Amino acid sequence: MDVSGEQQTGVMHGVNKFRLAPLEDGGAVIDVKALELHSMDDVATHLDPTYCGDCYGAPAPPKARKPGCCNTCEEVREAYASVSWAFGRGENVEQCQREHYGEHLDEQRHEGCRIEGGLRVNKVIGNFHIAPGRSFSNGNMHLHDLNNYFESPVEGGHTFTHEIHHLRFGPQLPEEVSKNLGVKSMPWTNHHLNPLDETKQATDDPAYNYMYFIKVVSTSYLPLGHQTKGILGSLTESSTDLMPLGFHGRGDDGSVETHQYSVTSHKRSLRGGDDAQEGHKERIHALGGIPGVFFSYVRTLFEIVGHLN
Repeated sequence: MDVSGEQQTGVMHGVNKFRLAPLEDGGAVIDVKALELHSMDDVATHLDPTYCGDCYGAPAPPKARKPGCCNTCEEVREAYASVSWAFGRGENVEQCQREHYGEHLDEQRHEGCRIEGGLRVNKVIGNFHIAPGRSFSNGNMHLHDLNNYFESPVEGGHTFTHEIHHLRFGPQLPEEVSKNLGVKSMPWTNHHLNPLDETKQATDDPAYNYMYFIKVVSTSYLPLGHQTKGILGSLTESSTDLMPLGFHGRGDDGSVETHQYSVTSHKRSLRGGDDAQEGHKERIHALGGIPGVFFSYVRTLFEIVGHLN
């Protein structure tokens, strides 16, 4: 979401989610296809053509397979989210019992996850976050259904202990450019460009929130003799929309328009309290909020330009 009013909820396109085995079992990747709680293998295709599933008091989703009906568990969940109702495990919901939604949910209780991919965002102040439960909007508020997260049968509950392997804004630098970083002519390191790489945070508190405040600086690497005609040359706006995520900003002449960033971080328990254990008893935390990992970004008004030999 950003200050222009644009929101993207439940982002799936361009993002891959991997189920991970528990750490005590090695944390290996589990079959990705098994991630979906609503497996197409479980969706009944033999239903009577006249069947119209109940939405249990909520309005049917506008994109339901059959207009005015909730024929799948996912459509019932979407209907509940549209009126800001908590959903839970889907007990007594015919569609969810048929698709074994609760059983799939319990199978994944002890697992972790890894998220890979890319998002397209506007060049304005905004944020993206990873938080539990289905997201929905209520008026001008962005909310998450946290019922299943906090009512977990897992001892100690779920937490947002995490590791950021890599986070960048814009295309990856070519090897011939990145290998020169850190020398006298270009006194930067790759960690300076992407300071959140390999960041690790740990907590045993399910009600915990991590926030990263990022200042993004546009950075151009131009070959000597580069003509100022735009990084993308003659490509039109419509044709750039067809480019794969992460490839915007690469020119045919070897020029690269990307970004580097600086970051400060903050973490707090949603239960309130202070940071006395960390030596900052004067720092009082607000009560409430959404557990998760939040990235708030702002783009600066200046640009760094480097000319390459």
